[in-house]
Amino acid sequence: MPARGGGGLVVLLIVLVVVLVVDEADRGADLEPGERSGSPGIGRPAPPRGGVRGEVNRVIDGDTIEVALDAAIDGGPELEDVRYIGIDTPETVKPGAPVECFGPEASEFNHELVEGERVRLRFDRELRDRFGRLLAYVYVGEVFVNAELISGGFARTLEIEPNTAEAAHLADLRGEAGAAGRGLWSAC
Repeated sequence: MPARGGGGLVVLLIVLVVVLVVDEADRGADLEPGERSGSPGIGRPAPPRGGVRGEVNRVIDGDTIEVALDAAIDGGPELEDVRYIGIDTPETVKPGAPVECFGPEASEFNHELVEGERVRLRFDRELRDRFGRLLAYVYVGEVFVNAELISGGFARTLEIEPNTAEAAHLADLRGEAGAAGRGLWSAC
């Protein structure tokens, strides 16, 4: 004769598994487009060690650029949109959204830092976001662009797992910019 009450335990375990799967699928769903990262996984190569180089073809806004890469990555195009890891600048080009406070200044500063420049892209754990954009820490020579935007008060930190190798450093810079009232911390 089967034991009584075992069916309830099985149902409970099934419900728990469904809740965990749905929670994982929804994680980050409330983020702005491009802010939620895609997972690497089967068929998705790991980011290239040491990064890649290219030339900035166009500055899209304060935290996104278009780069003509020296060599294509994972079979992708040689002309790639690149989203800076760990930062978020006020919006200036988001369809249907107003231009946000200090957005034009952030975009202009990004132009000054990278427009037409040779850059090195260094990657973290994930190579692309859900929109197919490369996710990178961007350097012009020795200048760490992501950090310059935070330090000048042109961006907020945006920590999205698992791409957090520079999160503590960027958070320190954000604290200093906020305490000093630089950029958006005094304007907005």
